[in-house]
Amino acid sequence: MANSQSALMNLVPLIFMFGIFYFLLIRPQQKKAKEHRALLDALKKGDQVITAGGVYGKVSAIDGDIVTLEIATGVNIKIGKGFISNLAK
Repeated sequence: MANSQSALMNLVPLIFMFGIFYFLLIRPQQKKAKEHRALLDALKKGDQVITAGGVYGKVSAIDGDIVTLEIATGVNIKIGKGFISNLAK
């Protein structure tokens, strides 16, 4: 019986550490990923966006996972939808 209590007491710190990791690392990362998915789903033509590389542009077309950005008058680039990091203000 003393052995089983000792083994249980050895697991308590591991469970506590997992709880800390969950609330400080895993949960906030999942929340941010969910917000980013919502941003990409709500993306529409005419939105001003910033890419992960820091390029500012206006969405001129969306074709599935490919977004065409107008970064200057008459200059269009195609990027993956996942590389849009935020809406420009």
